[in-house]
Amino acid sequence: MRISIPAAAAAIAVCAFVAPAFAQNRPAAEQCAHRGQLDDAYCDENRDMVADAPKDARRWRDPSTLVFAYTPVEDPAVYANVFAPFINYLAVCTGKRVVYFQVTSNAAQVEAMRSGRLHIGGFSTGPTAFAVNLAGAVPFAVKGKESGYESYKVALIVRADSRFQRPADLKGARVAHTSATSNSGNLAPRAFFPDLGLVPDTDYQVRFSGGHDRSVMGVNSGDFDAAPVASDVFNRMIERGQVRRENFRVIWESAPFPTSSFAYAHDLKPELAKKIVDCTLNFRFTDQMVRDLGGNDRYVAATYMKDWEPVRQVADKVNAPYNRAAFDAESRRELEAEARRNQQRQQQQPARTQ
Repeated sequence: MRISIPAAAAAIAVCAFVAPAFAQNRPAAEQCAHRGQLDDAYCDENRDMVADAPKDARRWRDPSTLVFAYTPVEDPAVYANVFAPFINYLAVCTGKRVVYFQVTSNAAQVEAMRSGRLHIGGFSTGPTAFAVNLAGAVPFAVKGKESGYESYKVALIVRADSRFQRPADLKGARVAHTSATSNSGNLAPRAFFPDLGLVPDTDYQVRFSGGHDRSVMGVNSGDFDAAPVASDVFNRMIERGQVRRENFRVIWESAPFPTSSFAYAHDLKPELAKKIVDCTLNFRFTDQMVRDLGGNDRYVAATYMKDWEPVRQVADKVNAPYNRAAFDAESRRELEAEARRNQQRQQQQPARTQ
């Protein structure tokens, strides 16, 4: 079942960008022998790089309603209908009421899980690490097929009729990154582009579009000269008919990364967490989901320690740790970018006639 809760959405969006709210909603810390990179509200004594379930069973949560949210890598409204069959199946399989919640930013999604309002989330590749370290998320699956989970590449796209042939040609150009926390839309380009003769913030001014779909549409319309985007999102937009492949050229691609993770909150009752994992891995996508999700037909098991290692390596290379200070900084950038986009939309609206 899906519900619309705009008031809650507004509350989450606000608290995601106010640092004190993050502190106020923190779970109480436990005595812990090892935390690794996790925030001090969590423990990782089995050293698998994700939060352990609380030692005190009284802190385990067994909600009557499970809240699911998918990354706003594209327009969040697109996925409300896409995931409806899975939401309905999960409700039957777990015996819980399950609702789909639209989040407007990566930061809002991370904060929602940290504060206990989100139980299951599909987190974008880069923000997965923030969700693990700061929100107690436990990734367990990635969309895929029988042959394995889906991966994507960073694709640097330009218009087909442009003069740009290689990354170094983009010096002084209008290049859009998606959002500050995005692996493919920001961190990976910062890690890889300098070796290609193009240094972000030096050779061009980074402009945040707010999403991969917005970057693609911006290049298509000529608002941007180029953009690094996730290849899977780009391909899905072409398949849906939102843009035409012949209007673009890809002038560089990276090695593959895992796509969005699916994770549960670490403090769910262990029996419930196991039920969520088992139900999810046994689900097979409907025909419409297969079409909308790039030909994937299932969720494939994955772990943060093994499958997110390439993402952590990118972050290490650009000195972008997935910690609280970095999250607060990136959250502010997301908020500022959203404010600029809203202002631009208002300026583009025709003046009302009296």
